[in-house]
Amino acid sequence: MMGRYFAIRIGRAALTIVLVVTFAFVVLRLSGDPALMILGPEAPPEVLAAFRKAWGLDDPIWFQYLDYFGAIAKGELGRSMRDGRPAIELVLERIPATLALTLPAFAFKVALGIPAGIYAALHRGSAIDRAVMIAAVAGFTVPSFVLALLLVLVFAVQLGWLPSGGQESWRHAILPIATLGLGGAAVLARFTRSAMLEVLGQPYIRTASAKGVPWRKVVTSHALPNAAIPTVTILGFMVGTLIAGAVVVESVFAWPGVGRLLVVAVANRDLAVVQCILLLVALTMVTSNLIVDFLYGFLDPRLRAKGAHA
Repeated sequence: MMGRYFAIRIGRAALTIVLVVTFAFVVLRLSGDPALMILGPEAPPEVLAAFRKAWGLDDPIWFQYLDYFGAIAKGELGRSMRDGRPAIELVLERIPATLALTLPAFAFKVALGIPAGIYAALHRGSAIDRAVMIAAVAGFTVPSFVLALLLVLVFAVQLGWLPSGGQESWRHAILPIATLGLGGAAVLARFTRSAMLEVLGQPYIRTASAKGVPWRKVVTSHALPNAAIPTVTILGFMVGTLIAGAVVVESVFAWPGVGRLLVVAVANRDLAVVQCILLLVALTMVTSNLIVDFLYGFLDPRLRAKGAHA
C-alpha cells in the first residue's frame, strides 16, 4: 500500500512537470517572434529568415515541441538566442544570488510567522491576537511590489538607512529579504493560528485538560504535533516558490538573480532561457510538494490509505 501511495504521487508529479513545460512552450511560441525582438523590426527580411532557420523557428510547432523534449531527454536545455551560451549555464550563474535572498527570507518567515500564529491561537480574542491577525491580513493582501516600494520609500528615501537597490554589500539584501519574509510570515501566522485553534477544539485536548495534564504539556505534546501537519503543507509550498517568488522583488531592487533574469529573458523572447527557468521552477515546486506528500504518508497513515485508492 505504501509503495502504491508513493508511486501515484511520483506519477502525478511527473505529469505536472510535463504539463507545465508544454504550456510554457506553447505560450512562448504564440507570444511573439524572437527574431523581431532580438534583431529588431528594421532588420532585412533575409536576415530575419536566416535567424529563424538557424534556431529552428521556421519548423512546425509540433516538430519544435518534439525536438525540445528530445533535447531535454539528452540533458540539453538549449542556448540563449542573445549570446549563444547554454541556457542552464546562465541560470546557474544567477542561482547563488537568488538563494542569498530566498533562504534568509524563508528562515525569517518561519521564525516570525509560526510563533506569532501559535501565540495568537493560545491567546484568542486578546489584543495581541487581534494585532497579529490585522498584521497577517495586511501582509497577506498587500502585493509584494507594493510592500517593496513602501519599504524603499521609508527606509531608503525618507530615513536613508538602507540602499534602495543593487548587490554591493549585505546592507543591499536587507530590504529584499524583508519584502519576501514579511508576506510569507503573514501567511504562516494565519495558517498556524487556524491549525492550532482547530486542534485546541478537539475532544482529546479537553480530555487531557480534564485529567489534570498541565496546560503546557497539553500544548507541546498534543496540540503542536497535530497542528504541524497542515503547517507542513504551506511550508512545502513556500519552499517550492523560493525562486518564483523572487521575480518581482529582484526586479524592484535590481538584484541580479534568477527572477530578474527571467524578466529580461521574457522581454527579449529568449526562449531557451525562459523555458530553462520555468522548468527549474516547476521541478522545485513539484519536488517540494512531493516531499510534503511523503511526509504526510509517514505522519498520517489515514492519508496514505486514502491516497492508495485515489
